[in-house]
Amino acid sequence: MAAGLARSLTLVVVVATILGSLCFIALSEDDRLEDLGFVRRAQDAPLVSSYNYIVIGGGTAGCPLAATLSEHSRVLLLERGGLPYRNMSNQQHFTDALADTSPSSPAQRFISEDGVVNARARVLGGGSCLNAGFYTRASNDYVQMAGPPSATRSSRPGVTPDNGFTLDHVTGTKIGGTIFDGTGERHTAADFLRHARPGGLTVLLYATVSRVLFRRQDGVAYGVVFTDPLGVQHRVYLRDGAKNEVILSAGTLGSPQLLMLSGVGPQAHLEAHGVQALVDQPMVGQGVADNPMNSVFIPSPVPVALSLVQVVGITKMGSFIEGVSGSEFGIPVSEGARRFARSFGMFSPQTGQLGTLPPRQRTPEALQRAAEAMRRLDRRAFRGGFILEKILGPVSSGHIELRSADPRANPAVTFNYFKEEEDLERCVHGIQTIEKVIQSRAFANFTYANASVESIFTDSANFPVNLLPRPHQRLAHAGAVLQGHRHDHLALPRRVPGRRSRRRRLQGVRGAAPAGHR
Repeated sequence: MAAGLARSLTLVVVVATILGSLCFIALSEDDRLEDLGFVRRAQDAPLVSSYNYIVIGGGTAGCPLAATLSEHSRVLLLERGGLPYRNMSNQQHFTDALADTSPSSPAQRFISEDGVVNARARVLGGGSCLNAGFYTRASNDYVQMAGPPSATRSSRPGVTPDNGFTLDHVTGTKIGGTIFDGTGERHTAADFLRHARPGGLTVLLYATVSRVLFRRQDGVAYGVVFTDPLGVQHRVYLRDGAKNEVILSAGTLGSPQLLMLSGVGPQAHLEAHGVQALVDQPMVGQGVADNPMNSVFIPSPVPVALSLVQVVGITKMGSFIEGVSGSEFGIPVSEGARRFARSFGMFSPQTGQLGTLPPRQRTPEALQRAAEAMRRLDRRAFRGGFILEKILGPVSSGHIELRSADPRANPAVTFNYFKEEEDLERCVHGIQTIEKVIQSRAFANFTYANASVESIFTDSANFPVNLLPRPHQRLAHAGAVLQGHRHDHLALPRRVPGRRSRRRRLQGVRGAAPAGHR
């Protein structure tokens, strides 16, 4: 399917931003992260210590930054999660972590106030341990606007011209880079720590920072407080020096949350949560955005190779089209995955990426019922791949607020998906592009001859997290919907439903609940 997507239209998706060099170097068997002397657990740290730099958050920004600073200084890197799980390193296990909703999961589940299921990284290496591993260079316009260089990975089929392999961000279809090596092993931002000066860096795992310490007289940060897994509080102070700093790199949700917990943010909001305001700064937490994703599953009459995002189409309208395929999506590939109410990869109800059940009704019980219903389906129902469309930007934005004063809890985040008409227009254009890809000659081998685009779109909308009762069905709960003709149609299409008008089909897109971007 990956080859078919590459020959079709152009697709593009920005999946991950990786700061610094992209020369990921694998750790040797004798030099694994857990064997590096400067990586230890938070409970082993002294109650009071001091460093030149304190970096909060060991993700795609924090890891390379801490390694670089350690060359000439003493640096402390505080990470609230642990080491990447071994089964996270291979692309066949891509969705295992996303389907894990346990308290120790490297992907901390959260549901936005919009009601969309999403996840934030809770592991050394950050998002580079969880995402599809695709990268491309940022566009020139973005670099000029943002300042420091960054790299993003993208892939998509369905837009011309065909640019072949390139790391440049250009309109058209392209094959991009990957952080998976030739054997399918993932190399994350945590690998940068291998190049740190051992005497200059200390990495503490499972260290939950509760607040940054600020001097009241001038508002300058001078230390942090963190809690270890045993509940013991530790204090870390900056050493004397004009250039010594506390660096906050805790992610889109974590950074503003920690600022507010430290007393920097909207005063009335902080005081409502029992936090004493040091600086009344109403803009903290404002302007947060998440690019919405919509996916279409295409059942294939032939097995397709495992392929994460490799081919991306970047459209002139500002939407990205990506291709993902592999029969493994329907078969749990690890014992770990079976623990999480049965994982079905990209199909998994636990990932929150598919479903027409209104987001606010996607309770754990509803997801469990969906997983059990899926377990009864023929495996051929999962054979095929996805075409995804995502929105560049987006224009719509929202805000983050405290839900409680507990630093381990998720803040309340509102993304306001599709609030701006421009984002909705881009979404519609992306779905139209996907329609062209499915109808292309290059895609013919990967679709059933008697399956129309309309039927494919309908099945994607109805499959299989949809637990809404239907008026014409006398069912106690709609988990039994999957016993009907729709799942048979998905597994082995037998008929060609009547086609609705394009106007009506696109109106259906407007009502779709977006899935959070990972």
